[in-house]
Amino acid sequence: MPSCGIIGLPMVGKTTVFNLLTGARIQTNNFFSGKTEANIGMARVPDRRIDFLSRLYKPKKTTYAQIELTDVPGLVRGASEGQGIGNAFMDNVRKVDTLIHVVRGFKSSDVEHIEGSVDPMRDVQTVAYELLMADIEFVDKRLTRLKEGKKRTVQTEGEIVLLTRILEHLEAEKPFAALELTAEEQFALVNYTFFTDKPIILVANLDDEQFKASDYPGKADLQTYANEHGLPLIEISANTEMEISELGGEDREMFFADLGINEPGIDHIARAAYKVLGLISFFTVGEDEVRAWTIREGLTAKQAAGKIHSDLERGFIRAELMRCADIETHGSPAKLKEKGLTSLEGKDYIVGDGDILNIRFNV
Repeated sequence: MPSCGIIGLPMVGKTTVFNLLTGARIQTNNFFSGKTEANIGMARVPDRRIDFLSRLYKPKKTTYAQIELTDVPGLVRGASEGQGIGNAFMDNVRKVDTLIHVVRGFKSSDVEHIEGSVDPMRDVQTVAYELLMADIEFVDKRLTRLKEGKKRTVQTEGEIVLLTRILEHLEAEKPFAALELTAEEQFALVNYTFFTDKPIILVANLDDEQFKASDYPGKADLQTYANEHGLPLIEISANTEMEISELGGEDREMFFADLGINEPGIDHIARAAYKVLGLISFFTVGEDEVRAWTIREGLTAKQAAGKIHSDLERGFIRAELMRCADIETHGSPAKLKEKGLTSLEGKDYIVGDGDILNIRFNV
């Protein structure tokens, strides 16, 4: 199951974002509690294609794609050295595939910023520094163990050379993700986890007025940073969205319209996480269930069948293929057959995002 960690300094709105994404009701605090336990939940990935297919097939059950979310306790300066809840923070971050970094744009006299003032860019740099220092410490310790080891094999010497290059790169304040590696080097590092190698989504948590104006202190610097590092930057007003989410359908739509929101910012976050994880969805359809299945990009039809059930992969014969976009264009599966827009695909067919598959198999 793909997983995302929601990270950031204390009292920036991480748990509110977690509650919005998962539907949980974890208590939020307006003070730094020093909590070390992470909250874990599942977030539905909104998909208009599933909505469309559900209206078309009217199934008994509709199942959306999901991602696992971890609400990581707030980081403080010195976390990489174990300060505050640093060790718990790093342990939780190590386990997830991608990071949703919430930074604070809103000001509130009720919720004091741990640094004493609101500065989104400073907060981004604080977290980035702690992740970088954690990688440096990890590589340095590993190098020390290898150099002091009694048995120095050819493999060990190669690892020392590679880790020395990585350490120099990190000490130049460059994230591991920016380091170019050969396929052989990547294989040698397959069991290593680097904090600065994890994809990041930046989320600016704003108040109502800031969100409406799409303007807040430090926005230009934050946008420049996101552009330079190739990071998605999503603006939300988490408190407002939480309040709106508790309203009925018509009232909810009215309030979103008043804020100029076509869809909740929280939906943007879920989809962005799905994208940066390199995930796509294929669908199975019928009267019983319309369902989205999550796979990595590049999987074959046979491998995708195994995500449904191991028997389907083991006994795979063919995959009947339609594309959701074609049904939306032409109106029905019957029309696709008339126009020759359905096909039978073999085991090596690379599944595309939005494919509808019906697996033929024999066990």
